[in-house]
Amino acid sequence: MPQSALTGSRIRERRQSLRIKQADLARQVGISASYLNLIEHNRRRIGGKVLVKLAQALRVDITILTQGAEETLLEGLREAVVSARRSTAEIDRIEEFVARFPGWAQLIAAQRRRMVTQERTIEALNDRLTHDPFLAEAMHDLLSNVTAIRATASILAQTPEIEEAWRDRFHRNMLEESDRLAEGSQALVSYFDRQVGAETAFSTPQEALESVLLEHDYHLPMLETGGMEAAAALLDKAPQLAMPQARALALAYFRTYVRDAEALPMRPLQAAFAEVRDPAQLARRFDVALPVVMHRLACLPKAKDAPDVGLVVADTSGSLLFRKGIDGFPIPRFGAACSLWSVYQALTQPVQPIRVAVETPPGRRFVTYAVSELTSAVDFDAPQVFRSWMLVLDAGNAPMPEERARPIGTTCRICPRDACAARREPSILAD
Repeated sequence: MPQSALTGSRIRERRQSLRIKQADLARQVGISASYLNLIEHNRRRIGGKVLVKLAQALRVDITILTQGAEETLLEGLREAVVSARRSTAEIDRIEEFVARFPGWAQLIAAQRRRMVTQERTIEALNDRLTHDPFLAEAMHDLLSNVTAIRATASILAQTPEIEEAWRDRFHRNMLEESDRLAEGSQALVSYFDRQVGAETAFSTPQEALESVLLEHDYHLPMLETGGMEAAAALLDKAPQLAMPQARALALAYFRTYVRDAEALPMRPLQAAFAEVRDPAQLARRFDVALPVVMHRLACLPKAKDAPDVGLVVADTSGSLLFRKGIDGFPIPRFGAACSLWSVYQALTQPVQPIRVAVETPPGRRFVTYAVSELTSAVDFDAPQVFRSWMLVLDAGNAPMPEERARPIGTTCRICPRDACAARREPSILAD
């Protein structure tokens, strides 16, 4: 059911929350109570004038009644259904549920995100316990200390007629092994305190970096002019980057940020982007590569007159290395994205810029600009490593291509498009 078809449900919920009787509301807007009842049960379309009167009577913006929930919230609820493998949830009524109980919907989506984070944390800790060389060595030392203490105690207990000199030696050995055991145990506890604390909040280094970028809305003004010295200070100040792996990933990203900021300063780009929304034209104007323009546009500071810019970066395996979504174009945090996204098409046409108009299942339209670049050194007989970039703009903020918009989704598992040639698994939204 499209979101516009649920306007009646939102009107009913708003009326009930204000404790207004149906007959009283109908009288205020000049329609019959029976007609309003049909509207509230999504059985009648609403004329523009009636809708305006209803919004005024309910003291709510008209867009709240017509547009409903954000697509990201709907995607979160669909993912929650996917995780519950034997769930009997009414998939076809998710939008109605969000319209009627927005608070509960947000709570369920938030719980789903926490569950996923906890599951990934458990996996990360399990991998660490299995493969971490420090833990393996530390546990080996602890077991060796315990074995030595036990063997010494056994000799003392089973040999009452032991010479005094030997007894003193065994006692001294037990004391030394006990001291080493205590020191090893303390070192192990300190290691967990230092390492695990960061991992429980962020199960992967990429999530830790994303957390820092989200705090700054992806715009890092200190790096615009401060260079790598400012990057080093940011690394030290960000508690999310305590893990060595997260610091290494962040440092690599900060180097890219500083390099692109030097190649394309922010102020000239802001002025140019206000006039030109085509990344290719901007690349020619500033004589820089397309990926530099895309990255810098995604890092624009928030402004009232500036459109939201989304960015997706993927490698040849299809893994998403960078995510910055915009309203109506959710990006999956885990698992594979829709293979019809132009970020993947660009990997099959290296260096060729691609512009594609796309349409998401709710009917929102966007324009995507994609290009892939060679990131490995040029060498004979060496594998070629490519990275693909995809910029996302709302169709209202970019020139639309003449061809028909390409229907896409977020990921197959929660995509309602049945007749899709790229589908790799059934959708939970299928009838």
